Amino acid sequence: MINVGLLFHSSGNDNLGVGALTVSDLEILREVARDRSVDMHVTLIDGRNQRKPYVGGSDITILALQPIRKPWTFYAAVRRCDLIVDIGGGDSLSDIYGWKRFAKMHLQKYLVLFSGRPLVLAPQTVGPFRSSLYRAIAAFSIRRAAIIATRDSESTRALREMQVPNPVIEASDVALRLPFTPPAERRASPVKVGLNVSGLLASGGYTRNNMFGLRMDYRELMRRIIADFLRHPDKCEVHLVAHVIASGQGALEDDLRACRDLAAEFPGVRVAPVFETPSEAKSYIAGLDFFMGARMHACIAAFSAGVPVVPMAYSRKFAGLFGSLGYEHTVDCTTDSAEDILARIFGAYENRDCLAAQARDSLEVGLTKLKSYENALGDLLERIDASRAQRKRRGGNPHSGIDRSR
Repeated sequence: MINVGLLFHSSGNDNLGVGALTVSDLEILREVARDRSVDMHVTLIDGRNQRKPYVGGSDITILALQPIRKPWTFYAAVRRCDLIVDIGGGDSLSDIYGWKRFAKMHLQKYLVLFSGRPLVLAPQTVGPFRSSLYRAIAAFSIRRAAIIATRDSESTRALREMQVPNPVIEASDVALRLPFTPPAERRASPVKVGLNVSGLLASGGYTRNNMFGLRMDYRELMRRIIADFLRHPDKCEVHLVAHVIASGQGALEDDLRACRDLAAEFPGVRVAPVFETPSEAKSYIAGLDFFMGARMHACIAAFSAGVPVVPMAYSRKFAGLFGSLGYEHTVDCTTDSAEDILARIFGAYENRDCLAAQARDSLEVGLTKLKSYENALGDLLERIDASRAQRKRRGGNPHSGIDRSR
């Protein structure tokens, strides 16, 4: 049996976007192993979560570790795996979130490489890097990965600029595969408009001082969007949707708190339920008629459920992902003015049937691109499985001499 370790996934993160990546990548692994007739167990190397796990099953073990405090415990867990699949939380292979997150990620990557276990970089955003030192540190670990997969063309370009010579699989976001419950047939009226409000942007980022360089007052932009939709002749029903729901002391990032603060100002709006799982959130979003937001995986949930969506970017990962799929309706809060964003949102709303058709076509592109990652993962699993079986027949240690080739 192959033991696959999952790194920088999460079994119960308050950020349902990280959860969507985990649930989806786990389903991809299960499907690939089943199709290749590989007997597999998964060890999810996780931090401490206060939320009930939204992944489970007899084929998965959730291992709560503190790699920074106890690196050798982490190293021992890695050594018990046959390969490590690292999804980087989706977009943390960058330095835009600060040096602490960067250092934590790369300490663990280096320990994986030191262990001799193959490192798979699952589809994720690479960059941007503001510091040449951080870029060089990241390039060192990337060059030693057995599989390198990005989720957009800009990340692929960033790897070439970093002079990474390895083959790169340009896939897409695994959360396109997130399971959900389709809604019942929608009624024509009222038009249900969803707005994801980012608690992180409302707080000014981790520094609380417009960390991401937004061009406008984010809270005021949210107020204007809500007010304009409530005044719309279509008599829109506005739903505020949280996609990061803090269960502990995470008020800085808490979308739910930001949504409730706005709901207190606009009594006519609805606040979406407190979701327990990423699939619950996607199922709710799937029942809306139009959506916009600054949490990328809330937008991916809408997009992959066929809901017309306007992603509201604070980093290049938005345009990179959606643009690579031919869906060109992202607005950029770091370069566009509030007036431009409002004009584009309401223009998209009036043409939402066209956006929905484009989303369906672009989704097919994304799912096709994901196949390249799935095939490479299957090939690696087969090679490792064959190598372990051969060593077992010879009476050797099945975990020694792991095949790290592509």
